[in-house]
Formats: sequence, structure tokens, C-alpha cells
Amino acid sequence: MNLIRLQKILARAGVASRREAEKIILSGKVKVNGKTVTELGTKADPEKDLIQVEGRKLSFAEKKVYYLLNKPTGYVTTMKDPRGRKTVADLLSSIEVRVYPVGRLDYDTSGLLIITNDGETANNLTHPKKEVDKRYEAKVKGIPSQEALSKLEKGIMLEDGMTAPARTRLLKKEGTRAWVEIIIHEGRNRQVRRMFEAIGHRVIKLKRVSLGPLKLGSLAPGKIRPLTAKERESLKALI
Repeated sequence: MNLIRLQKILARAGVASRREAEKIILSGKVKVNGKTVTELGTKADPEKDLIQVEGRKLSFAEKKVYYLLNKPTGYVTTMKDPRGRKTVADLLSSIEVRVYPVGRLDYDTSGLLIITNDGETANNLTHPKKEVDKRYEAKVKGIPSQEALSKLEKGIMLEDGMTAPARTRLLKKEGTRAWVEIIIHEGRNRQVRRMFEAIGHRVIKLKRVSLGPLKLGSLAPGKIRPLTAKERESLKALI
């Protein structure tokens, strides 16, 4: 018997990343052989057991797909929103298989999101141990000094602890405002915004322009494209 943890089975089947799969299990949406399962330690045999998510039988035959989306501001990085806000699912109508975003971008942050049905890849890209670089361009209030940016580069204390060292570069000045490039590998809630606030420079606009080897390039806001073969290879090499 090939017993595997349920959240890993869901990730392999492309339902969600392993972390999101855990939330799905805890919410009571998964059944094994007709019985609702909410214990994260539960194991099942994907070859013999009937596993259902929201009443739908799990299938492992679906082809893995990988897309790059330029998320506009004003969209939530989920597939459903109980508050009725626009979600990234509204931008994915051209994709015929069930997919989901890898990681999150805030409602008021734009830029690069990976969209896939490959739960293992999603889990690897978002796992803290992988330390995947995320590069942002932030428009901030005021002109940060090199001394202020150095604080971010050394790591700065936030309410949820010290950040890992970042890389920064002043890109350009626009009157009393500035564009700053910042590269981090953590994924805390609203982290970049909180880091700049900690040095006295509020973020006005924020865009993620790269994730690991993937670059946003000239892809227009709201548009999506498949990853090239070279990009898929670079992702697999990264993780």
C-alpha cells in the first residue's frame, strides 16, 4: 500500500500548493472514500482510495501548465473572494484546466505572478528554505538616503521580527519621490511596504518585476502568457 499524506497528494494532483492544500483539508472540503477528513496527518493511497475535493474526484492525469501573469492593482490573489472583490481568477478565463497562483501579491501591488496546476513546483517556489529572490520596484515618498537603504540591506526590525538582508538600488528621482529597486527572498505580509515605512518612506506604488529567473518584461497589466521552454527549465533548475 502506497500511503502518502493527503496534502501532498492534493499538491501532486495540481489542486493547490501544499500549504493551500492544508487549508482546504482543514475547511472540510476533502473526502476519502466518502468520509470527510480534516486531520492534516491523514494518509491515503492515491492509487486505491477515492479522494474527492468539493465533490470532485481527484485526477492525476492532467497536464502540468505554467503561466506568467501581470497582476494589476485592484485584484485579490485568490481564486474566490467572500467580499466580492475582483480576483486573479477573473483574468484566467482563457485557461481550460484548473490552475491557481503561486504565492500572493497584495491587493494594491501589481506585477509578476506564476499561475500553474503543479503543486510541487508551487510549494518549492514559496518554501522559505529555497530563498527565491523577488525583485520589486517601489515608488516611495521622499528620497531615501544611502544610510536609510543600508538599514534595509542589513536587515530591519519589524513587528514580526528581523528581516533578512535585502538588496537595494535607487533607480530614479521624481521631484520629492523616488523609485527604488529592492530584492528580498522572504514572503511576509506586506513586507516591502512595511520595510520602507520603517525607514520613513511610505510606498506609493509597488510592482514585482521578477521572481527567481522569471522576468515580467513588457507583458501588459492583466495579460497572461505561457512560460517558454527555457523558462520552465530554469524554474526546475532553481528548485
